Amino acid sequence: MHNGDPRDDILLSDEELVARCDVHTYKSSGPGGQHRNKVSSAVRLKHRASGVSAHGDDSRSQHQNKAMAIRRLRMNMACSLRREIDLQSPVPPMVKERLFVARGGDAKGATRFAIGSKDAAFWPVAAWVLDLLEAVEGRVSDAAAVVGVSTANLTKVLQQERHLLSAVQEIRKRHGLKPLT
Repeated sequence: MHNGDPRDDILLSDEELVARCDVHTYKSSGPGGQHRNKVSSAVRLKHRASGVSAHGDDSRSQHQNKAMAIRRLRMNMACSLRREIDLQSPVPPMVKERLFVARGGDAKGATRFAIGSKDAAFWPVAAWVLDLLEAVEGRVSDAAAVVGVSTANLTKVLQQERHLLSAVQEIRKRHGLKPLT
């Protein structure tokens, strides 16, 4: 799975990803009331190969903060690390697995793309979609055609998480396109 490209690390297990990071625990001024600052429960991760970092300090639990830092690290990696993709290459399995054919309603028979932000593969899939958008110069309709779904469907997927949408808007802006609405 890992061929030396730091962008591939987003696909690693939590343990393998953390092993490729510098881990720093510290005292945070976050939640905790009178118990605040008594233990080093905040966690900062810095991915050594890419320099991308993330932190977790939302909880008094170091374990919960580490889990949050890992999720945020995947998000930051997905939103900031781009790679060139070959538009002739097949859609990756992690994306294909999230395509289905609608069985009813207005979209009956249409291929739909669905992934929730709680899905463990959300950020790796988002990274590929952002790479695809970069390859098609920010044109969502062209990206949707590559995936095999409608522009409206892909737009809905891109708008479900604010950090993902922000990365999409940056790509579109870089290519002189208007923001998605």
